[in-house]
Amino acid sequence: MKASQFLISTFKEAPADAEVVSHKLMMRAGMIKKLGAGIYSLMPMGLRVVRKVEAIVREEMNRAGAVELSMPVVQPAELWQETGRFAKMGPELLRIKDRHGRDFVVQPTSEEVVTDIARQEIKSYKQLPKNFYQIQTKFRDERRPRFGLMRGREFIMKDAYSFDRDQVSAKASYQNMAQTYRRIFDRFGLTYRAVAADSGAIGGDLSEEFQVIAATGEDAIVYCPTGDYAANMEKAEALAPQTVRPAPLQTMTKTATPGKSTCQDVAELLNLPLQQTVKSLVLATDSLNAQGEIVKTQVWLLLVRGDHDMNEVKVGKVPGLDGGFRFATVAEIEEHFGCKPGYLGPVGLKKPVQIVADRDVAIMGDWICGANEADFHLTGVNWARDVPEPALVADIRNIVAGDASPDGKGVLAIERGIEVGHVFYLGTKYSQAMNATFLDVNGKPQFMEMGCYGIGITRLPAAAIEQNHDERGIIWPDALAPFTVVLCPISPDRFPDVNAAADKLYGELMAAGVDVMLDDRGERPGAMFADWELIGVPHRVTIGDRALKQGQVEYQHRRDAAATSVAVADIVALLQSRLKV
Repeated sequence: MKASQFLISTFKEAPADAEVVSHKLMMRAGMIKKLGAGIYSLMPMGLRVVRKVEAIVREEMNRAGAVELSMPVVQPAELWQETGRFAKMGPELLRIKDRHGRDFVVQPTSEEVVTDIARQEIKSYKQLPKNFYQIQTKFRDERRPRFGLMRGREFIMKDAYSFDRDQVSAKASYQNMAQTYRRIFDRFGLTYRAVAADSGAIGGDLSEEFQVIAATGEDAIVYCPTGDYAANMEKAEALAPQTVRPAPLQTMTKTATPGKSTCQDVAELLNLPLQQTVKSLVLATDSLNAQGEIVKTQVWLLLVRGDHDMNEVKVGKVPGLDGGFRFATVAEIEEHFGCKPGYLGPVGLKKPVQIVADRDVAIMGDWICGANEADFHLTGVNWARDVPEPALVADIRNIVAGDASPDGKGVLAIERGIEVGHVFYLGTKYSQAMNATFLDVNGKPQFMEMGCYGIGITRLPAAAIEQNHDERGIIWPDALAPFTVVLCPISPDRFPDVNAAADKLYGELMAAGVDVMLDDRGERPGAMFADWELIGVPHRVTIGDRALKQGQVEYQHRRDAAATSVAVADIVALLQSRLKV
């Protein structure tokens, strides 16, 4: 491609609403153009990157035996009503009506449609296993779209769905996709981690997220630097401490803490470690009758060490809280504790509550908690002596760096990541809801076992930029670059030999199958170099009159601090040896 035929539209400044690096650089490099909140046009330069992503994904999915199809963006609501998601999904699901008043949705994902296809087409176990995938536009009506392509409302996703006859074969399909994803992300040339993820209400352990490592990532990734353990924050287990609870050394004492309602403030006031404090979190669960009316409310007190944070996903797995919970109201708190929030604790309650202690809290001695009286806390609190042993002890906190790794191979570290892929074993959740059955070898109908597997096609370039950039712009891995090589002739209109050499080299690289751009715009060297550094083309060849007279051109990788002189006769071979696609 020649620059004069292409659209190159770069800007010195990013728009004011661009917050993260990828959003700023994609806008400045002319890769995307905003149309509305969370909705962007993919400009020619950005579309080339997306097509590179799609090509690698498509090649590896086909290699894994998946079959490509394309499902409609607009889908009838009846299918979503079969699974109950039409009502349950909330405002992120864009609901529309046609001219006849019939309900439709703009797809955020396609479990219903693909299950409908499977129940119509798959009749016998002999047709299984099957894996259908598509690369298709999706829409999720994000309440607060932000960060450009990182969290837009319209996006492109690869979603795949496997169908199997039983759990054993379904798990084999899952492992096939898990390994396929590793091949895909290896080819992208990005630093990533595959981490164990929570399976939500469906249960089971077969769920992995693929996270591109980036300091600006929204997700916290927990891993063991000296082992193989890796999980997202929701999934990562905080092991039970191996130490024994110490014997009480202090008398429980009511201590004045005027205006100090947080564990941090109390610890500083009393000049004691934050780890000696216990924070109280009050939840509630509601029992409903057939009409959906609340007939009973249970109040729960969760106790977490003062330097730890509650993990809501883990809390949702505690017996009694696994059916759904909410934070208690101020009125409910005052009814049970006789005090406003900020000074709560398990000692001297007005009404009984269900207590859940985190594993670390269960082995603490002489701890500090609220006295259930404004401006007062209790010090020297001990289990059994001052408060009954907790009825429930569970892992309900977030991991912190330095915690023991569950694999026993060291301690845990935390880094930030951007989720770009997810593989998930679904089981029969959708096949049962939609009566998607097949006849097994014994002639009896069975529900199909399903898995789903997604990759954020348009999110991935943004994640790649968050990981690969500098003060000058983007630094693309070879596999994702809009162009792999750019040729920059200096003043070709003044020097015919430069123009001829650039054209000759351009032809040779094209013939060799290299994805090359020839910048024939006649721009000044500084402006031309700045454009391509901003756009992030990884390999640049500069052709100048003075060097050319000595039989040389200049080669510079986007990460190199300076250019290297290379003989004209050797430049094609050099580029071919360095290209990593």
